[in-house]
Amino acid sequence: MGNARNIAFWVVIFLLILALFNLFDSNGSAMQSREQSYSDFVAAVERGDVAQTTIDGENAIYTTKNGDKFVAIMPSDAEASKLLLENGIPFNAESQETSGFQALLVSLLPVLLLVGVWIYFMNRMQGGGKGGAMGFGKSKAKMLTEKHGRVTFDDVAGIDEAKEELEEIVEFLRNPQKFSRLGGKIPKGALLVGPPGTGKTLLARAIAGEAGVPFFTISGSDFVEMFVGVGASRVRDMFEQAKKNAPCIVFIDEIDAVGRHRGAGYGGGNDEREQTLNQLLVEMDGFEANEGVIILAATNRKDVLDPALLRPGRFDRNVTVGNPDIKGREKILGVHARKTPLGPDVDLRIIARGTPGFSGADLANLVNEAALMAARVGRRFVTMEDFEQAKDKVMMGAERRSMVLTQDQKEKTAYHEAGHAVVGLELPLCDPVYKATIIPRGGALGMVVSLPEMDRLNYHRDECQQKLAMTMAGKAAEVIKYGEDHVSNGPAGDIQQASALARAMVMQWGMSDKVGNIDYQEAAAGYQANGGAGGFSVSASTKEMIEDEVKRFIQQGYDDAMRILTEKNDEWERLAQGLLEYETLTGDEIKRVMNGESPSTNDDDDADAGNAPSVTAIPKTKPRSKPSGDDGGMEPEPTG
Repeated sequence: MGNARNIAFWVVIFLLILALFNLFDSNGSAMQSREQSYSDFVAAVERGDVAQTTIDGENAIYTTKNGDKFVAIMPSDAEASKLLLENGIPFNAESQETSGFQALLVSLLPVLLLVGVWIYFMNRMQGGGKGGAMGFGKSKAKMLTEKHGRVTFDDVAGIDEAKEELEEIVEFLRNPQKFSRLGGKIPKGALLVGPPGTGKTLLARAIAGEAGVPFFTISGSDFVEMFVGVGASRVRDMFEQAKKNAPCIVFIDEIDAVGRHRGAGYGGGNDEREQTLNQLLVEMDGFEANEGVIILAATNRKDVLDPALLRPGRFDRNVTVGNPDIKGREKILGVHARKTPLGPDVDLRIIARGTPGFSGADLANLVNEAALMAARVGRRFVTMEDFEQAKDKVMMGAERRSMVLTQDQKEKTAYHEAGHAVVGLELPLCDPVYKATIIPRGGALGMVVSLPEMDRLNYHRDECQQKLAMTMAGKAAEVIKYGEDHVSNGPAGDIQQASALARAMVMQWGMSDKVGNIDYQEAAAGYQANGGAGGFSVSASTKEMIEDEVKRFIQQGYDDAMRILTEKNDEWERLAQGLLEYETLTGDEIKRVMNGESPSTNDDDDADAGNAPSVTAIPKTKPRSKPSGDDGGMEPEPTG
């Protein structure tokens, strides 16, 4: 049917062109001649300059003896033929009657034009052009092909459990008898849940590369339009395409754009997004069976999804794709380093140990940054030093050596960061100090980075209290060194980080004896989300008690920091002066400087170690965490 419409359309276009050609061709010869007045034509005839004349209706087309060709328009009462006969000039006359076919085309020209326009718009409306103005009700799902770059399960690492869940779906598509002989049915859908950058979309692409069946991909936002009913129409069209290609897989990325909890927002039951969700629920598992179509979806906001979307029969499996552990990080680094020439000193396991909390996307960025740094200095391969510098850039930001700082600003930054480092090293439950710097990075004038020895899965109360002490050590250092009246705004980020941790301890983790084991964090979040309307039904006295406990935890950490810095005043002074001299020190170098030793361990450089900055050693066993001690007030909040 569609081919017939296309053929008819082009036939009409051909007839229109032919009619226009015949209509204007009759005047073609006259248009090629120069125009003259009728009086000039008569004068030329009487002078005997005309050699040949053709009378074509009201036009007299004549050729002079010199070979020039002219055309003159004759008045209605002119007797041109009599004039030519009297002067003995040969002439002929052409008939003005058009052919029947030409006359028919000219008369049907308006009708043919209307028919052509009608066929064009019908073609666009009924599927001839999905991207056209009349095709917005069609699905925007794209079939993934080999030209997009084939990805297999060999390219996915660090998320073994999630990969096993999805490998089973691929195996079912390849060999359904293996499961059906025991009564098993293929899962209708799988929901990939995890933080950003953990590889959810990469897993879906790996399934497409392994399954060997049609694979359609679409984003959740592609369903939503300003016109009511368009999203539902696109859902219907997508499943119609999928059923025609069954068995197949449909991947919906960021499904929370269309699958949010119904009734949770504004717009009521006629909201376009809710109508789209209703249609999606029906198509996935409604009155009619939907055989052979497997739905994969990815989101990092499972909490906002509608419960009807999550039930078995629609999404039979919820696959958690989390941040990788140390073994997973090593495998991911190996995958991303396949096309990168590595130096003999590169040990991916050491890099993996030094990057706890990194997602797959973070590790890919780390390898890329290391390669760029090696290329910038003209190396033929990537060394461990490049990875170390890339890790500092990813974790702390790029160096801003061009920033002009006064000696007073550098000194305050050095004492501030030295306070963080001394308290962090003194408290045993704090994460080991990895590096301290007073070189501006990102929005901070200086920074102390502490990294856990292993992947952190939970926090304890005594650990949190010591972390609060390390966080508040920057302000304590400034107060001890310069007095209360000369404290800068440098501790702004520290105060923000400490407040977030203390509130989590009191309102969420039940670590306050006075407040008790009650979760106020969720209630407060709902209260703020509703603009202060309902939700947070807590008395004024309870709110005051919560703030008192938050303040008590932070003050306790501040007092501990003041005590430690007072006791370790000499070590703190030596470290601050060391930072002023060397600008950046690693964890081992910090300990040597605090003990009054040179930061360098090279015996050959002992003589001049006091004048030259030390070469930063590559840590062998240090992993990643959030930086603490931000002079610029740009501290990331702790995660719990």
